[in-house]
Amino acid sequence: MAGLSAAHRSALAALLARCGDPVLRAVGGAIARLPGERAIELRAMLSGEMRDRRRRGLVFAPLAPMFRSRADGVAAMTFPAEVLPRLWRIASEREPHLLPRLDDEDEDSDAVAVANRICQAAASVVRDRPELVWPAGVEPDTRESGLADLAACLDLAHVARRAMPSIEVWLKRPDGDQLAELRLLVKDAAAIHADGARRLIEMLFAHLEDAVLVLRIVTRTSGVAEREGFLSASELADFVDRLLDGVALRAGRLAAYTPRLDAEELRSVLRDLDWCANVLAELDVTLTLDPGSPWGKAVRDARLKLADWLSGLMRAADRAVDKALPLTRVQIVGRMSRMAPLLTAPGRGDEADVALALLRLVGAARGASATFGCESDRRALEEALQARLTDYADQVLLMVNDREAPDEDHALRLVAVAARYLEEIGARAAARTVRRRAAVAGGSGSQDGPSSQAA
Repeated sequence: MAGLSAAHRSALAALLARCGDPVLRAVGGAIARLPGERAIELRAMLSGEMRDRRRRGLVFAPLAPMFRSRADGVAAMTFPAEVLPRLWRIASEREPHLLPRLDDEDEDSDAVAVANRICQAAASVVRDRPELVWPAGVEPDTRESGLADLAACLDLAHVARRAMPSIEVWLKRPDGDQLAELRLLVKDAAAIHADGARRLIEMLFAHLEDAVLVLRIVTRTSGVAEREGFLSASELADFVDRLLDGVALRAGRLAAYTPRLDAEELRSVLRDLDWCANVLAELDVTLTLDPGSPWGKAVRDARLKLADWLSGLMRAADRAVDKALPLTRVQIVGRMSRMAPLLTAPGRGDEADVALALLRLVGAARGASATFGCESDRRALEEALQARLTDYADQVLLMVNDREAPDEDHALRLVAVAARYLEEIGARAAARTVRRRAAVAGGSGSQDGPSSQAA
């Protein structure tokens, strides 16, 4: 059987280059046992592509996360994704005889030295042949500054490579020797470039999924870096500004939020709230802020704005429950009356969904409310809602058992709504009790009856 033609190989090579690593692994598994000369060639091409990616990953490990935007949206130094394969192809062609050494996983191998050498070659390529690495049509507005940043980061790749294994240590409780290692690396980076310290932190920042953790590294680069006066005047001040900008952006999104029962939107709101709480809490721990400074004012304003939003959310949740499960005044004897559940309330629809969404947010805001000083109000609201919803369910079930409900099935659906609300605010035991009582309420105690289904 004839093998692959030159056109086939060219097309397949272009296709494999566009596939992500999971897709390549899936393709490898699919063709593992296919017979024929073409399958053999395809397996060889696939093996070569995966080996090339492993080599590229090792060489450019210090910079790899910088070729994609941060998932949290915080401003960071990044480069276009299409630049990475171009850079690797040109740089690796300059040192083809060294590439096999990158495959040696022995601890005593010189793979790291080879990787650093190729990074230096890549820096030269960026400066000498920029049009091959970064075409003029790719992000033209940032091309010139991006090329300068990329070349400088490649110059510092060997320093960042030494730093990468210690990132986790520096984020926890480093001892004196570990702090000395960080400060020495920062000093080495500054000796290579005037702004080498900032660029090195940029490269480490790209490896942090949680952006706020960069504060722990920044404040440990010097014995006085935790002082606001020193840090705000240094080249590392921009990292604090970015985090505060992120808080302001999320606070604005939260202020514009309109409650509705959308699972993804609720998760987004909670992520924003928790992110802001984490950043403000970390700033309190890592920096000594002057209340009158720009940073101190920004932190105070953000805390007050988010606390007001959270307090408003709790008030809205309280009102929403009243609208979803309303009470009405009923006459007892003579002029005496009392408030009782309105059994004609719909139990579903926009008002019920809004109440459910708000209660879900209130229940999930436990950690953030402590940061913003609203935890006592949130607990008080939960206790009041638990008492109110339990009493509501008791009254409806009593009316069902006394045959006072015009529509038992609908009344039990209202009880199920109350139980769901109890569950959302964390009162799971009370919710289970309500559901058990609803299951045997009224005239249909059978599990197949409508009362059981509603509960």
